[in-house]
Amino acid sequence: MNANVYQHFRVDEHPFIDLIGGWLEQVQSQYAPYLTDFLDPRQAYILETLIRQDSDLKFTFYGGYEAAERRRCLIYPDYYEATDDDFDITLLEIHYPKKFTTLSHGKVLGTLLGAGVKREFFGDIISDGERWQVFLDKGVASFIGIQVEKMGKVSVRLEEKNYTDILTPKDGWLEEHETVSSLRLDSVISTVYNISRQRSKQLIESGKVKINWTENTRPDFVLDLLDIISVRGFGRIQIQGLEGKTKKDKYRLLLGVLRK
Repeated sequence: MNANVYQHFRVDEHPFIDLIGGWLEQVQSQYAPYLTDFLDPRQAYILETLIRQDSDLKFTFYGGYEAAERRRCLIYPDYYEATDDDFDITLLEIHYPKKFTTLSHGKVLGTLLGAGVKREFFGDIISDGERWQVFLDKGVASFIGIQVEKMGKVSVRLEEKNYTDILTPKDGWLEEHETVSSLRLDSVISTVYNISRQRSKQLIESGKVKINWTENTRPDFVLDLLDIISVRGFGRIQIQGLEGKTKKDKYRLLLGVLRK
């Protein structure tokens, strides 16, 4: 990997860049496709940037359905023709007593992680408000189907479904334009959810904020394109566009915002 590449990304992203370098070398040396685990939007952006800059390889992203947030990437030589089957994704539906209880994204996510499945092995968790489905790596789907019998105190049964059975997710994302004084984590949260900077710092330092599904306790963390910020009790924010600066040197942002 070209050493100059690192300067365009955060220091904590350098290990991921090294991983990408290994994937590209493998495809080039073996002249065969390589399938990644599920990537978050920021990781997918970095991967696409590096493939375009550093190789002539082809690539395709897929997460099980068209609007997937978390996707796998197939990297391949120009002779190869990629299909959906190459992505080894299984769709599971969660059956539970709907008349007596409800599920939540957090409960489903926590159960899967608690069962020993790493986050990179499963993709989106989707719901239409009542039914719940999850996209998984085929290699762990059968294990999860046997292992998971409860989510919290709720008894559940996981059933493999065909892609024709994918439900239509109920999505509350709204597109918003905001102007912020800086790209610091506390500044963006404060602006979007209309709370004080001090309150924003308290949320971050108390472990209630995640960036790209990883807890972050640094109020001064600088955000970048396609980062997803989860704020417990408030919702989620995605940096969808960096639209330059105002005359007063403030940042114009295009955001996807999910409010609870």
